[in-house]
Amino acid sequence: MGSKPVEDLIEASSGVHFSGFHLDGLISSTSEVEQPTTSAEDVHKQPFVIGVAGGAASGKTTVCDMIIEQLHDQRVVLVNQDSFYYNLTPEELTRVQEYNFDHPDAFDTEQLLCAMEKLKHGQAVDIPKYDFKSYKNDIFPRRRVNPSDVIILEGILIFHDPRVRDLMSMKIFVDTDADVRLARRIRRDTVEKGRDIGMVLDQYSKFVKPAFDDFILPTKKYADIIIPRGGDNPVAIDLIVQHIRTKLGQHDLCKIYPNLYVIHSTFQIRGMHTLIRDSQTTKHDFVFYADRLIRLVVEHGLGHLPFTEKQVITPTGSVYTGVDFCKRLCGASVIRSGESMENALRACCKGIKIGKILIHREGDNGQQLIYEKLPQDISNRHVLLLDPILGTGNSAVQAISLLLRKGVPESNIIFLNLISAPKGVHVVCKRFPKIKIVTSEIEVGLNEDFRVIPGMGEFGDRYFGTDDD
Repeated sequence: MGSKPVEDLIEASSGVHFSGFHLDGLISSTSEVEQPTTSAEDVHKQPFVIGVAGGAASGKTTVCDMIIEQLHDQRVVLVNQDSFYYNLTPEELTRVQEYNFDHPDAFDTEQLLCAMEKLKHGQAVDIPKYDFKSYKNDIFPRRRVNPSDVIILEGILIFHDPRVRDLMSMKIFVDTDADVRLARRIRRDTVEKGRDIGMVLDQYSKFVKPAFDDFILPTKKYADIIIPRGGDNPVAIDLIVQHIRTKLGQHDLCKIYPNLYVIHSTFQIRGMHTLIRDSQTTKHDFVFYADRLIRLVVEHGLGHLPFTEKQVITPTGSVYTGVDFCKRLCGASVIRSGESMENALRACCKGIKIGKILIHREGDNGQQLIYEKLPQDISNRHVLLLDPILGTGNSAVQAISLLLRKGVPESNIIFLNLISAPKGVHVVCKRFPKIKIVTSEIEVGLNEDFRVIPGMGEFGDRYFGTDDD
């Protein structure tokens, strides 16, 4: 086993039982990464579904949190099996202490399957929040979960039903010593839930341990990866995340189109995206955080301009070898949303000329050029094309075609936007392979009205305060 590459061992979902990243002789091994296979039509790619199982208090939540934290630049959602407990009947409520919450029959697996199938096919779902005081799932508002690149399904019995197992791209079993799990459970139930220690031990001996032996432990054989010690095994988590990134990269638009650049995501950037996408965000906050994101996109775009080496003398009398900015530069904003990006460009490039392009957009047909006013010498300049949303790509094609007719070399155009739909990326990159696109996030896709989803609504209306309401 020591001679097999780590990737091969992770991939072996049925043939090889890889018990827990015992890594002697494995770290230096590598495997070939498959070539990208996504076609222009393959917009709604299948998400990478990770199942995380194990006994109660084994550290599943910690493992999930560590994976999510390291995948901060991907869209990751967590689905808990605990959300799909059945509501207890009045009769069951009268003897709730005799109810076995660790038995497979306690879960509404059909509802779980329905939710997961929708997520896998690019549909948002509303997942219940189970209330362990009333033992009902309709007390709290449901939690909206949007389709994502990575879906983590966590629960004690998610490997029990073969239909649920078949949904998973990777199956992880968190293997923690029984004494440790019991100690954690006692601490959790007595401190957080205020339960009597005698009650906790009685429930453990009557239900928890037998259910683990009968239903949970036997599913360990289905795991692709077994993680001893759970969250205390960061090496295993690192290797899992590395593998997930490799698999996601096979369908990453940046791998398909080397002229597409997505700025590196951080929790700050995801937080700003959360705010500007929230329909309840005020205009003031929307403009503030949109401006911050636009500034980041503009700065990143400027980094793709050509430069020349330049030496200067510092105040200490030393020589510093740096670079000189590109001087022949201008902007072109697609009216009117693109005008929201002009201030950030002016703040970065003092005195820059900015032209205007107005294109009639209706449904999926953004083809009619209404107005243009561009610098007369634009053919001799590098052009930063400004439009915060790349949707169908039709308006972008019209604007880029105008610049080309004006004599701007295709390689001199950098298209800056906040969010890009995959269809628009395919359309623009395939037609103009030398243009550069710089964006801050790739979207899920377009809806039947050709609106970007999840999107942020009508950007111009929200930014300039011209909403109907």
